[in-house]
Amino acid sequence: MRHSVNQRLPALASRDFILFLTGQLISVIGTWMQATALPYLAYRISGRPLDLGLIGFSTTLPTLLFALPAGVFVERWDKRKAVIFLQAIMSIQAFGLAFLTFTGQIQIWHIILLAFLYGSAMAVEVTARQAMLIELAGREALPNAIALQTTAFNLGRVLGPLCAAWLISSTGNEGSVFLVNGISFIFVIAGLFLAKTGFKVDEEDTNQNRNLRSEFKEGLAYIRGEMVVMSVIIMSALVGFFGIPLIQQIPALARDVLRTVMDTEAIVAARTSNLYAAQGAGALAAAFIIASMIPADKNKILTLGQITFILPIIALGFTSNTTIALILLTFIGWGTVTQLVTMNTMIQTRVPNGLRGRVFSIYFWALQGVAPFGSIFIGWIAQTWNVPTAAIAGGTICLLGVLAVRLIFTNGQNSLA
Repeated sequence: MRHSVNQRLPALASRDFILFLTGQLISVIGTWMQATALPYLAYRISGRPLDLGLIGFSTTLPTLLFALPAGVFVERWDKRKAVIFLQAIMSIQAFGLAFLTFTGQIQIWHIILLAFLYGSAMAVEVTARQAMLIELAGREALPNAIALQTTAFNLGRVLGPLCAAWLISSTGNEGSVFLVNGISFIFVIAGLFLAKTGFKVDEEDTNQNRNLRSEFKEGLAYIRGEMVVMSVIIMSALVGFFGIPLIQQIPALARDVLRTVMDTEAIVAARTSNLYAAQGAGALAAAFIIASMIPADKNKILTLGQITFILPIIALGFTSNTTIALILLTFIGWGTVTQLVTMNTMIQTRVPNGLRGRVFSIYFWALQGVAPFGSIFIGWIAQTWNVPTAAIAGGTICLLGVLAVRLIFTNGQNSLA
């Protein structure tokens, strides 16, 4: 039985990966609790969709600033120790939010500033963590390790919002959510202290004259020569600018677009968490499917994920029915994870060890580095017109952009089998 599980889920054969994954699961539940409560708190305070965009801007701006150099630095660091340190920074940020909320001092500018601190740590931590996976699980188990990590992340997307809604209604204070999130980081830190990077390989290049610029240029040169990698990075930028920032408008969708005459603050909070949970349920289903299968044609899986992500976003702009919105967000969650995990796997399995950190940081920069401006753009449309208009506009532009990239890179995409 154990042998059968290890064959189907080879990453679980590594004790060290299991230690990391267990702590990561607890941590991401706390992270998604905070991701639900923070915009809810901000929108309750101000009632402005643009503020939701500003929070998204401050969270993702550090990726624009730090993700690219992080790719070079991460390859020089002990990745496990780097992840531990950065997780500790994110824990401190959560405790800071809890203190300000419990004492009644919390303001929008506090949220924006602490979101920037969290985003700064995350911009480097994600690259270090992704590059660390191969050291915990090994190259052969890497695709499964990516999928299992994504499964844990998306299980948190389901459980986090539900736990946040229960905790807010039980305590009457969002600070309790932030406190739990701060504590949750301790588990992933403890897991990494116990884990060992058994598959760590020595650096292939020992040239001491290399510098940041030359190493970064080497990563760009590799991408220019790999048509599949380049097309994936461009498509991730389109999704990061026009697609993902729309999810930041869920609190406005729940409070304004889906409002009913029966609404109370408790009903709005529950509706908000249910919308996040619906998206998380779709994402979790996608993660389970990808973790338990090895798709022969990743390009077809990517196409399916993009369709399932973009079309429901556009459709979301035409409904004010909560049930339909929940169904659409389930599809959006499924499409989000399907395309992002596939793009991540396509990059990590194609790139040599010595370039993985740099190339992944460029991919992450394309996905998240453009998001600050996407958040402001989508938030501005939602503020100037409304959330449905933002969904229709963002989804349509994303669709046309992805189609254009696929037409341009057809030969390169077809070479992926």
